[in-house]
Amino acid sequence: MRIDPITFQQLPLRCHSLLSDVPLHDAWAVELEGGGPGRTVSDARRLLGGEGQSSNIAVRALFALRWKLGKLFGWDDASLDSPETSYLSRLTDEDRAKSQVPPGTHEGAFRTLYLYDHESLSEIRNATVHGFLGLALLPRTGGYTLYLAVYVKPVSRLTPFYMALIDPFRRLIVYPSMTRRAKQRWRP
Repeated sequence: MRIDPITFQQLPLRCHSLLSDVPLHDAWAVELEGGGPGRTVSDARRLLGGEGQSSNIAVRALFALRWKLGKLFGWDDASLDSPETSYLSRLTDEDRAKSQVPPGTHEGAFRTLYLYDHESLSEIRNATVHGFLGLALLPRTGGYTLYLAVYVKPVSRLTPFYMALIDPFRRLIVYPSMTRRAKQRWRP
């Protein structure tokens, strides 16, 4: 379910300072029952899977359409995602040492900035947005809460129009499908 972004910003997470100049666009929280001790955000990332792995036909169709439009209009040209635009340079030596995967590892269209036990941050840069996906898995009584946050840094005059166009699809189809999938796949 969508939550007030302030609720997410009050969590003790690294992404807040790293993305201090990037607006928090959207935040979600998913209550996961049980799960046992020692669960990590890596467990949650596996639950969510990639966009191509979704079992929801509407989500698959939306992503297929987005990638086709991106190809047609050149939105996803690799030159737009240069090392100079990445937030990798903002990572400290401690961030890099603490990350469980090498910062900069690509996962589909996203680049992982860091993956800690209970928090991860990935980025995507193209002609429409410089976007960031923050995930946090925090224990609570009876289980865990998975937080998803989307930060969006405008890259052109297209960004606000693009986000206004895709927001209803993200909020009404994509994220509800992802959160249902996470709940269904969570193993106590």
